[in-house]
Amino acid sequence: MFQNRLFSYLQKQLNIPIKEILQIRKQVYKVNAEGIDFILKGFSSYHQLVLQKDFLTWLKREGFQKTYSFYPLEKNPPLLFEQTYYGCLEFIETSKNEFTFYKQSDRLNGLKLLSHFHDVNEKLVKQYTGNIPSFNQLGKWQERTMSFLNNLPVIRYFVQKEIINDMLIWADWSLKGLEKELNVFENGKKVILHGDVAHHNFLRSKNKDIYLIDFDLISIGTPRSDCLQYANRILPFIHWSFQELGNYKEIAAYLNEKGFIYALAFPTDIFREWNRAIREQTYLQSTKIQQLLEMTVGQFQQRHSFIKELQRFLHVK
Repeated sequence: MFQNRLFSYLQKQLNIPIKEILQIRKQVYKVNAEGIDFILKGFSSYHQLVLQKDFLTWLKREGFQKTYSFYPLEKNPPLLFEQTYYGCLEFIETSKNEFTFYKQSDRLNGLKLLSHFHDVNEKLVKQYTGNIPSFNQLGKWQERTMSFLNNLPVIRYFVQKEIINDMLIWADWSLKGLEKELNVFENGKKVILHGDVAHHNFLRSKNKDIYLIDFDLISIGTPRSDCLQYANRILPFIHWSFQELGNYKEIAAYLNEKGFIYALAFPTDIFREWNRAIREQTYLQSTKIQQLLEMTVGQFQQRHSFIKELQRFLHVK
């Protein structure tokens, strides 16, 4: 019924007739219209919609082309339907050979694209200072840790206490080290961070080019924060190998910094996914709990060895 109402609303508000709406995920739809396909995406506020449009315009103007554009399809912008603002985004037709962190070539090319994104948008930092937040690495992880601690009554039902205790020890060691070395993430070159470098935000187009999408979490910080998150995302796919992490030159540049090493030890993926599953009450779904347990228990020994390697590395330094 919601999609029927949305369909009727768009028929009245757009300059072109539409034929079909297909939901991709929450507040994101693929729309088949006369002569064109596009993505309809919901935004939390009018400010967020305008910010995204402006940022994408400037980003492309400065030379970063591997992303989508906004289409001016509305008769009288903005589109406001049931308390959500919507924008019309370019539809990037994807290859059947999807981007994945399983492939080393994709991991390397995704990181290269992210680095290019940083190099281009460094020129935009000054004009966006005050309009988007500064990224607080330590504050974000302290908040994530508190949420995880509050969720322990549920988590303990699925995960043995010895594994939970080790994860909390790793988190404590990481945060204390990060506090001592915080200047690493606060000083130096500033860029606009993407903030969510998950595999689904990299698309391989039909012509084989890789595109970066979804800029909802942009903030200002040093490139380390995006590179750190990228490292966190790919580590399970390289068997938690510190040595192999050094093969990614954009990440290797930071592996001699104590602050970056401390940060690599923080179990951010485990805390993030358990917190989200409990918040959204999806942890009772069989597929979801299997994913959580694989991440938490299935990878425990590899992660344990990785943490020990980080600690030995810092001890030598």
